[in-house]
Amino acid sequence: MQSNSPLTLHAGRGRPAKGRSGIVSGSVFRVIREQLGLTQDELAEQLRLSTDTVAGWESGRRALTAVPVGQILIYRHQLMRLGTVPALLLALERAMEADVLLASALEDGAPVDQNPLGAWVMQRDLVEVLAWPLNGVAPTPLRRLPPPARPRRGPVPTGPELSAADRQRFFSQMRRTAEEARGADAFLLRRQALYLSGYDDQVDTADWLAHQQRTERPGGWLTNWLNSRSVAAVAARQGDREYMGHFISRTLHDDDAAEAANLNYWAYWIGEAPHIQLSDDFIGSPSPGPWSGHKLMDHLVRGLTPDHGFFDLNVHTLWTLLAARPNVLRSGGASARTLRDRVPVMLDERELSARTRRELDAIRYAIRLAEA
Repeated sequence: MQSNSPLTLHAGRGRPAKGRSGIVSGSVFRVIREQLGLTQDELAEQLRLSTDTVAGWESGRRALTAVPVGQILIYRHQLMRLGTVPALLLALERAMEADVLLASALEDGAPVDQNPLGAWVMQRDLVEVLAWPLNGVAPTPLRRLPPPARPRRGPVPTGPELSAADRQRFFSQMRRTAEEARGADAFLLRRQALYLSGYDDQVDTADWLAHQQRTERPGGWLTNWLNSRSVAAVAARQGDREYMGHFISRTLHDDDAAEAANLNYWAYWIGEAPHIQLSDDFIGSPSPGPWSGHKLMDHLVRGLTPDHGFFDLNVHTLWTLLAARPNVLRSGGASARTLRDRVPVMLDERELSARTRRELDAIRYAIRLAEA
């Protein structure tokens, strides 16, 4: 499979706890089979496997991460020939990485300094599949699929499932990791553990995260910026948009370095930036990186729903993107047309903040200039 992460080549290493090592990749594998319109027996015949092997992978009873990488590539080629959507094959690869990370987090007594979460800066396609068993929200490529070609028979899980005990163990490990990962060398591990802790639906999660931000040792502006963004993102995901408003007004607005960091973060997060990063330092570049902005505009336009927790940040980021990359409107295709049609509707919303309304007006003006 296409490698875009340090974990890919380690898929067959380690012996994660039984029953936890393949639930995410197994769920994606099941979706692939259903999209092909095949039964477990039929797919097993095509891949020259036993039906029990296919059933074991789909249930997580057998881990796809234990299959040698070379053999995984063979199965990938066979699935391609059968007509599997490329986005699903990439989702399967990311799901295998997620299973490795999940098994590591559920390993009792694992040393914090050996946690692979701090190896590289994760992107959305991986975080979405890792969060799937935590929040029940299917990754983007799976949400966009048509219904299965063949109706399901009997009760089938809608996604990977963790027991209540394993969920509690996962979030306890994330909190322990965040609390113990200190110092410049462990900042990325701490930040990403804090981010994943935000998926915990316990009532004390927001207070714990805020406390972690207050107890952060003094660092540079980028450290403070990332911490502020993480707290705002978790609050927005939980329905509290006040933190996000403060983040935009106090941390981003009228600060060129912070605005560039916001664009660099977004471009990397959605996969538009071309290279995997091993630290957060690239985010602090004084100007936006060498990426076009078209993929970022597509993503932001899809998120322009006023009741979305990230709506204000999406509008602000789009506003700054158009200032930094004005050509994306002229060559934006369907996204540019969607934006043109949607902005007047959004401006009719009564509960927009004054800042968001000004930025939407500026976006509308930029569209008119691009179409002139």
